[in-house]
Amino acid sequence: MTTLLQRVPQAWRDIGGLDTAEEIIHQPAMWRELAAHLGTQQSRIAAFLGDHLRDPRQRVILTGAGSSAYVGEIVADEINAAWPCQVRAVATTSLLTHPALYLETDAPTLLVSFARSGNSPESTAAVQLVRDLVPHARFLNITCNADGALAQQGAQDEATFNLMMPAASCDRGFAMTSSFTCMLLAALCVLTPDFQRDRLHTLALLGEQALSAWSAPIAALAAEPVARVVYLGSGPLEALAKEAALKILELTGGSVLAMANSALGFRHGPKAALNKDTLVVLFRSTDPLARRYEHDLLVELRREQVAGRCVTVGAGADIAIDAPQWPDAWLAALWLLMAQQYALHQSALLQLRPDNPFAGGTVNRVVQGVTIYRHEQI
Repeated sequence: MTTLLQRVPQAWRDIGGLDTAEEIIHQPAMWRELAAHLGTQQSRIAAFLGDHLRDPRQRVILTGAGSSAYVGEIVADEINAAWPCQVRAVATTSLLTHPALYLETDAPTLLVSFARSGNSPESTAAVQLVRDLVPHARFLNITCNADGALAQQGAQDEATFNLMMPAASCDRGFAMTSSFTCMLLAALCVLTPDFQRDRLHTLALLGEQALSAWSAPIAALAAEPVARVVYLGSGPLEALAKEAALKILELTGGSVLAMANSALGFRHGPKAALNKDTLVVLFRSTDPLARRYEHDLLVELRREQVAGRCVTVGAGADIAIDAPQWPDAWLAALWLLMAQQYALHQSALLQLRPDNPFAGGTVNRVVQGVTIYRHEQI
């Protein structure tokens, strides 16, 4: 009988977790589909971007809310290092409250919006804000929903390019899984030199291997109840740690508290959160210098034995796959497969419904209850 992350599909359906389980598993297939789609769009994307990224005056703002904001944080430094333009990640939730800190009205600006549904009120409001304040701004929407408000907002606008993700990546489940990794990899392909979409095929193969090899050990790890989970990562992987922490917080309905930090930053106060009911997960960097700092922290944590358990994920880690020595941002999608599975199993352990862990509606798949204030009303 076919199993899906250590359960038969009917068992996931019975506990309300089949959508999330399927959406974790199908990510390698989504990455292959994404590679094919980017191939058909390559000339159009290149024409839209032109030579703007080579202009030192150009500002590129990567934006989104929640998980979508973390996509921008993971890729920002990789993109910024590749071009003369200035690239930064600013969440829509910051852009809307403090536009004067982030927008330069006289600077050429490209707003790159990440959104699963494109229906969050902050997504469309951030675009409108930039339209109002920055003359001749341009907009690249990387989104999973062609019918969403974000995609529809600029559908007929020559200054806007809608880069659609595979339709099946618009996750049905509460938590962003395949939508996150597709948008992450799409951004790396189209916003770094050489349009390296061939890497997606390698990642898809590695993802299939990882899902197969890690399924049993991650399920076993998640069978142990925890009260707290700490995710750590260096450089771009610190943003990955934020996404991993959000996954466990979301899928356990807040029953398991989670936090994220960098390997070096953790000692500066956050380490106080450790106790015997805490799992620490460190995403290992491929950067040799970062790995030395991470190694020292691992030795310290294991010597002190304050945390209940400490696990590493990544190159040469406890949970590992034989991956190329690519920059951390490119490998983040692989390592996230661990955190997604772990959160799903923890949700099931707590007898929640992973596809909708907030039955009371206190947190929603598409955020609700946000009033948008126009900047001139202030």
